[in-house]
Amino acid sequence: MNNLLNNIATQILNPLIGLMISIAFLLFIWGIVELIFGADNEEKIKIGKKHLVYGLIGLFIMLGVLGIMDVIQNFISSL
Repeated sequence: MNNLLNNIATQILNPLIGLMISIAFLLFIWGIVELIFGADNEEKIKIGKKHLVYGLIGLFIMLGVLGIMDVIQNFISSL
């Protein structure tokens, strides 16, 4: 059972979380780009700030999920 859960985590969940972290990071970077290139337009600054915040929230959530998964894996492997 432990081997099955470990394989699921390493083969499916970890790459999926890595993909989501990458997407959140790209959204954060896109927000920075929007802020820089839209400095003369108030609407683009507003949208850029929104993308920055969403990217940061996504990063924190996904890193939290990664930590929770590590705790669960350590708990299950100790049984």
